Amino acid sequence: MRVTRVHVDAPLAPGARVALPEDAAAHLQRVLRLQAGDPCVLFNGDGNDYEARLLAAGKRGQEAEVVSVRPAAAAESPLRVVLLQGIARGEKMDWILQKATELGVAGIVPVSSERSEVRLDAARAEKRLAHWRGIVASACGQSGRGMLPPVAAPLPLADALGVPGLPDARFLLDPEADVSITSMPPPGDACVLAVGPEGGWSPRDRAQLEAAGFDGLRLGPRILRTETAGIAAIAALQARFGDLG
Repeated sequence: MRVTRVHVDAPLAPGARVALPEDAAAHLQRVLRLQAGDPCVLFNGDGNDYEARLLAAGKRGQEAEVVSVRPAAAAESPLRVVLLQGIARGEKMDWILQKATELGVAGIVPVSSERSEVRLDAARAEKRLAHWRGIVASACGQSGRGMLPPVAAPLPLADALGVPGLPDARFLLDPEADVSITSMPPPGDACVLAVGPEGGWSPRDRAQLEAAGFDGLRLGPRILRTETAGIAAIAALQARFGDLG
């Protein structure tokens, strides 16, 4: 029987009593019909799964007691792919984050660029970031991952290219590039993949990316939408250099 995994933003250890997030508690009670004493699995992004049992709901809401700890079932890929993603509209961005997480992406950097159709002020950016991080946590719960890939705060492209810690192997999806995923040399243990928004990268965007060390990478002969391109490329990279196959 598959046991539901729930993300909690709290330290975990055997014997600890943990208040469950309201939406997770509602799902366990109303959708899955779980009751006090039933098992669940908690995770907080430290790479472990924490076997737990539900306690009776009280004034603090639904709680669970941690019983034991073990490594998460889904190991992290040996290839760390950081996705530098042009911000897409609404559900498209949610879908990108969800599927990239399921495929083992190591981090996500949302960026705005000249042709971005989504413009976020400070208040909207904060709300979207919280929403995106929730999408990633949910995808980790579903896919068995114990580590949460970080989602950076949205940045203009020029600022994102200066973020410390971006891998040295840097690729820009380009249907006219000479190098393809099937012919490229191994990128090492980490790479960053830049995928434009709905309108694609502008010439100025491309110049900034190339100046920052991004090389063109051909995925195939067809022009893919932003919600397809990055996911297809991550899957291909993981199949060739990671742990899919």
